[in-house]
Amino acid sequence: MKRSLASLLLSCCVAQFLTGQIMYDIKTSIDWTSMEIKAQTALNLGAARIKLPGGRVQAERLIEAEYAQLIRPLIMDIPVDSSRRISDLLRDGELTAAAVDALSRPSHQTPPALSTDMGSMRVSYTVSLRAIGASLLRHSRPSAVRPPLSPVKAPAYTGIIIIASGSLPIHGRNASSLVQPCLFPKIWDTDMNLIYERGMTDPDTGAEGIVTYVPEEAIFRAVPSGMDSALEARAGANPLRIIARKVFGIYPTDPVIDRSDALLILSTEENRRLLREARVVFALAPSVLNAPL
Repeated sequence: MKRSLASLLLSCCVAQFLTGQIMYDIKTSIDWTSMEIKAQTALNLGAARIKLPGGRVQAERLIEAEYAQLIRPLIMDIPVDSSRRISDLLRDGELTAAAVDALSRPSHQTPPALSTDMGSMRVSYTVSLRAIGASLLRHSRPSAVRPPLSPVKAPAYTGIIIIASGSLPIHGRNASSLVQPCLFPKIWDTDMNLIYERGMTDPDTGAEGIVTYVPEEAIFRAVPSGMDSALEARAGANPLRIIARKVFGIYPTDPVIDRSDALLILSTEENRRLLREARVVFALAPSVLNAPL
């Protein structure tokens, strides 16, 4: 008779209590440049009192159960924007528990593999942040990006790069912070007019995501364009480079740019189109873009 998942988990708890050994070795990290969460779970077969080959199926089930317990808190803690995390969407009824579980499903998973000494079983998982962001795009068409009352003369740019890799003053607070990544950052100008937010983008861009994060070094390469080829595909050969002046938000995710730079974006239809097409790149500090969880 097959044992239930609950009994498997109970047996693991008992085994860990009896042996005093740690059953799982867990490593997780988030990479905002590739827009991925990566997790690796290794089950110590000895600590779990699992013997091979008969216990292989049991080991695979335990690792699968551990992944569900591991990944859900990480998904809940993902910053959606400058004021909310996934957990806030669940609390406010914008997401159901089933929807959060759907967001937790891996986009890629390696088959369970035994270590060379046969002492542990490992599985690696990848969760796509782009897929999570795409699932949270609810509008069917972009909201209007209004031109300023007094437009300025501006060249046609191929993209927008916001350089915010250093510590910046936090608007409205006597403090400073590195700009933090999130799924849907906004851009404000120094008069605190909203320049960019997810509702302005064409939802067809959802498959690629409305945000691209890179380290500052990616926009200062020793090549004619000054950029990585992948970045040039997003921002084009003649992007508008803007240095952020401040950061804004409960979570400091939103760069604040000079009003004069904002006018260069808003004054022409060609440049406003860059917002609709999400041709916006954020250059942040490497330490916030790739970190263990």
